[in-house]
Amino acid sequence: MPLDHYVTLGRSGLRVSPFALGAMTFGDDRGGAGCSVEESEKILSTYLDRGGNFVDTANFYTNGHSEKILGDFFAARPGRREHVVLASKFFGNMFPGDPNGGGAGRGSIIAQLHETLRRLQTDYLDLYWLHNWDRHTPIEETMRALDDLVRAGKIRYVGFSNTPAWVTAQAQTTALLKGWTPLIALQVEYSLLARTVEGELAPLAHDQGMALVPWSPLRNGFLSGKYRRGTQVADSARAAFVGGPTDDEFAVIEAVATIADELGTSPAAVSLAWLRARRGTVVPIVGARRVQHLEDNLAALEVTLTPEQLGVLDEISAPTLDYPAPMHGAQRAMLQFAGTTVDGEVSTVYPPLLQSSVRY
Repeated sequence: MPLDHYVTLGRSGLRVSPFALGAMTFGDDRGGAGCSVEESEKILSTYLDRGGNFVDTANFYTNGHSEKILGDFFAARPGRREHVVLASKFFGNMFPGDPNGGGAGRGSIIAQLHETLRRLQTDYLDLYWLHNWDRHTPIEETMRALDDLVRAGKIRYVGFSNTPAWVTAQAQTTALLKGWTPLIALQVEYSLLARTVEGELAPLAHDQGMALVPWSPLRNGFLSGKYRRGTQVADSARAAFVGGPTDDEFAVIEAVATIADELGTSPAAVSLAWLRARRGTVVPIVGARRVQHLEDNLAALEVTLTPEQLGVLDEISAPTLDYPAPMHGAQRAMLQFAGTTVDGEVSTVYPPLLQSSVRY
């Protein structure tokens, strides 16, 4: 599958590449964790030349340098920006020292968007994300402000990131009832080593026709192939920052490596292919600090996992989802005693309870 084999992002008319390019590493304003302007532009050019069209950033990535690099790149190439789905995020929490300098209130959203558009040198965003939940602002205010910006032509679509399922459901219901712009996608942490999203957010997204856009699909590089039991990764500074895999995580890493060897590909490609095979529309964000990193990740587009391989990965990485409680033991016996046929997925008496045990 090439990058220009576009998919529809959620219940919308927005068509995007099967992988988004994450620009979190663009810029050197993070004490060496990012990459230079020159390398950033090489990564971006490689992605676009391969047919990619979905670029994701945020207003505080590398202190705004990421947005500026993207803005300068497209400004120097007239006509190219119009063919790119450009997404950024506003900060849902307040900035230190200014109680109204951040957050998801009307004034803050408008102010942050103004600065983002200035740095990106564009007059609109294709997709604007709430980066994290602002518990101090009514969700109605946030959704109405975003809807106003859509109607003004400043943004075209809306998504949430890192927001609880109950808040996301409240926001979506409010938008639908009031005729405001609904959410079309959720940006969430999701990988073989981080599957708790499958408890509530993934089922909500599937029910509401939202796409899932996973960040950190390789779990801080744990699934890249660099990590092995008893060895030390080359990037010691990064290892010191994120730590190392646990024993349980190493079990998943080893299963991924075994399948990668079977297919003659990399563990990163297997991990990304697993995400692409999940139910619904899943568009992982791939980041890179070198062009080669991007090329290695894009190799996942050519990987198709067999049902048996998917089953192995599903089983060994199965998350512990304690609530809502899975249907087992006494609960199953209770429903069977009540005359209900229990098969793990369907019930004519308590369908919501039984459906909570379905693995996504």
